[in-house]
Amino acid sequence: QNLKTSKYRNGDAIPTGLADAAWQATTSGAYAIYNHTAYNDSVYGKLYNWYAVAGIHNTASLNDPSLRKQLAPKGWHIPTYGEWTTLTDFLGGENVAGGKMKSAGITLWQSPNLRSTSTSGFNGDPGGYRGSDGQFNSISFAGFWWSSDETNYTYKDPGAWTRSLVYSLTSVTVYPYPKSYVCSVRCLRD
Repeated sequence: QNLKTSKYRNGDAIPTGLADAAWQATTSGAYAIYNHTAYNDSVYGKLYNWYAVAGIHNTASLNDPSLRKQLAPKGWHIPTYGEWTTLTDFLGGENVAGGKMKSAGITLWQSPNLRSTSTSGFNGDPGGYRGSDGQFNSISFAGFWWSSDETNYTYKDPGAWTRSLVYSLTSVTVYPYPKSYVCSVRCLRD
């Protein structure tokens, strides 16, 4: 399931409730709940910006990785780009892995949820994302998950790699999103 924690591993609270304009400007970890509803929190989990994924909580930790906190619980970590690739390769490649990773049926997904079998056990649900402008998008249409790896390639600002599943595709999409976007997180056992 998607991560639902409101605290870093050490027990410190992760900020939430940022105003729309603040999402684009922040360079510290934060989370949101899609449309601020308890139902979405319980079904899809929380959505985190990449700074929370990286454990960046202040200016000092932005510049010094040794000062960063851990988002994943003890014994777990945020998957790297390579670990996501290992999963999709094992499932037959990015072109077909999406159907095997999506939760089956159309209870949560927009129809037709192409070839959704969840045979991988990943059970990906379409929790959407929150953009840099603070607006929520794509619930029931797509799910987006962070990797721990940064990239300098993105259409807005330096970003990090995501994987996404879409109701109308059988593939897994690999895309660099700005770090200010707010996406789901899955943890991988150490």
